[in-house]
Amino acid sequence: MAEKIQMNVPLVEMDGDEMTRVIWQDIKDILLTPYIDLKTVYYDLGLKKRDETDDRITVEAAEATKKYGVAVKCATITPNAQRVEEYDLKQMWKSPNATIRAILDGTVFRTPVIVKNIKPFVKTWEEPITIARHAYGDVYKGVEMKLSAKGKAEIVFTGEDGQITREVIHDFDGPGIVMAMHNVDKSIGSFARACFNYALDQGQDLWFATKDTISKKYDHNFKDIFQDIYDDEYEDKFKAAGIEYFYTLIDDAVARVIRSSGGFIWACKNYDGDVMSDMVATAFGSLAMMTSVLVSPEGYFEYEAAHGTVTRHYYQYLKGEETSTNPVATLFAWTGALRKRGELDGISSLVQFSGDLEQAALNTIEAGVMTKDLAILAEGEKKIVNTREFLQEIKARLRK
Repeated sequence: MAEKIQMNVPLVEMDGDEMTRVIWQDIKDILLTPYIDLKTVYYDLGLKKRDETDDRITVEAAEATKKYGVAVKCATITPNAQRVEEYDLKQMWKSPNATIRAILDGTVFRTPVIVKNIKPFVKTWEEPITIARHAYGDVYKGVEMKLSAKGKAEIVFTGEDGQITREVIHDFDGPGIVMAMHNVDKSIGSFARACFNYALDQGQDLWFATKDTISKKYDHNFKDIFQDIYDDEYEDKFKAAGIEYFYTLIDDAVARVIRSSGGFIWACKNYDGDVMSDMVATAFGSLAMMTSVLVSPEGYFEYEAAHGTVTRHYYQYLKGEETSTNPVATLFAWTGALRKRGELDGISSLVQFSGDLEQAALNTIEAGVMTKDLAILAEGEKKIVNTREFLQEIKARLRK
């Protein structure tokens, strides 16, 4: 066997939860460590470990990403009330993805993986649609209260000079709920520049959408910052590249996206991007076929799958039942991180290996060998395999 590819600088490796944690290890054992002298700085972001460390480990993993430049992350559980009881947690910890994104001040770019024998549900779509999701603030850093009695809820801002500004949210005549959320101009500016730069790099049009007609201050601020940065820094560059920056309302954008042929970048606020990336992934075929990379203004990269921890399959796995869970998005998180590590460190063999491994995965599916979720969608003859068999089939094609 040929010598293993050597790495100079490690990746930051963030392990996760449930079925994706099982797949994570299988990918390493079957497709990575036989070929690469894999160097990682390991952080266990499984829910139990986050609870044990009062979530400090999530912050440490994000800070390590700043140190080493490239990270790869497994899917993790964001606990709700049911999970708190199930895992006997100290509290309902926040989303680790939101924590990491806030620390890195990055933008998430999500693009579907396309194979020839799976056609998009939207018949007009001919090229991938990349979702650019703002990675800071909004409901993900929101503060919420459940109210049990009558009373008045207000937003109060105390300026550094002591001046107080307040706005009434609602006069409650009985129980209800209230939430406050925020964003900062610096992060919105970073988001805008990341999107403009990515559009220039990809040579694709950039769309951006909010609901500024309803949210006349919050959403309108996003619109204004994007427009000002475009006018001042990017208009000439976009014209030279022959691409367009296009702003519209979020509901109009949804209608336009469905009628489009694809091949553009759609920039969305945090919550919109969370929802729309799942919609785009599913309409192109499968959530398990969606790549995701968080890019910070400083040039830090964190790669992950766009889907969750596949809880249902995990409980089947714990019972000893066979599962056919699609590992492609998790595999492409690894290949994306390894490719970027190779590019930054000048290791062409690592870049080449990443591309070869991705192509082997696509060739496997296009040959009709696939997990159960894809078999439902694919055209032509199909051979359904379990997760480990699928990884072994990829390995056989990688060897060729």
